[in-house]
Amino acid sequence: MSGDRIRATYRLHVGAAQAAHRARLLAVEQSLEMPLEAVGDGRVLAEVLARVEQVEPQDDGTSLARLLLACESVGDDAGQLMNMLFGNCSLQPEVELIDIEVPAPLARTFGGPNLGIAGLRRLTGAAERPLTCTALKPIGSTAARMAALCGDFARAGIDVIKDDHGWANQPSAPYAERVSACQRAVLDAGEATGRRTVYAPSLYGTQSQMQRQIEMARALGVTAFLIAPMVCGVATFDALKREHRDLAFIAHPALAGGRIAPPALLGKLLRLFGADVVIFPNHGGRFTYPAETCQAIARNCRARWHELRPSMPAPAGGMSVERVPELKREYGADSMLLIGGSLLAAGERLTERSRAFVAAVADGKVAA
Repeated sequence: MSGDRIRATYRLHVGAAQAAHRARLLAVEQSLEMPLEAVGDGRVLAEVLARVEQVEPQDDGTSLARLLLACESVGDDAGQLMNMLFGNCSLQPEVELIDIEVPAPLARTFGGPNLGIAGLRRLTGAAERPLTCTALKPIGSTAARMAALCGDFARAGIDVIKDDHGWANQPSAPYAERVSACQRAVLDAGEATGRRTVYAPSLYGTQSQMQRQIEMARALGVTAFLIAPMVCGVATFDALKREHRDLAFIAHPALAGGRIAPPALLGKLLRLFGADVVIFPNHGGRFTYPAETCQAIARNCRARWHELRPSMPAPAGGMSVERVPELKREYGADSMLLIGGSLLAAGERLTERSRAFVAAVADGKVAA
């Protein structure tokens, strides 16, 4: 691949006879977006216009079109990369973005995760096993209730306790009150047990609001945050990651559904922009991703990719303690297992159920 080109692979839902023409139109749309005969600059035509590298018919009647996009058209902006990859063509229902590959200089520009898997292990003190994670629910609870849950989960030995992605600044549990109470509960539990638990509050609003939220939480000792990059914008996410190089960011997949293949969006692009952990809907839960898609997301999170640190995949979405042995076999030690509602459904047995989760991850057995 040319050193200054991004390779993007699209699935075209058109007949084989039209595929090559459709790919050429796509190349123009995703780069210059104007009639070529109106372009008077030869350099632009030679260096900025996207190139069709290959069009390959598939057995299912679609075609895969591989385009080479100029890095010049992206600069150093994450939002512009998404725009060049799938901006206008996201409005064309016959086009899907299947895969992306970026040259090493562009990978260095975005930088990937701050901490990666090794850094997450240092943060939590969890070595050579999957990390355990749960979520604070439901929206509408009080800050005191969320703090009590944090204390219960932390004393049970769970590594990461994150806000549910729907938490913002609701009147029942305003951000400052909730974060202060939950972080205090985690620290108190750690002093009592000698274990280390990380609390990750959810960021919301504009970039300047998120910046203030991070600064407030950092002062309390918070070291990780939940963020939904497709909700706040990938450029906002990338900017916050660059500003706070010592923090971990857990990426939530809200709004990530659509016609960008999950292994490309969740496994590659969110990693490129800085996700230390990538949450994704695992098969067999509340969502319908097939097993091979989930496995491809996890592979892309952890595969060697230029010099980027690997992201930790976090299969989620209706998982249970009983599935822990299966999840460990499928995703291995370098994963974060996220179980939320299944623990909360235990009611008065929540601490017991949480300890069973921790024990199952540690030894592969599930308590009755």
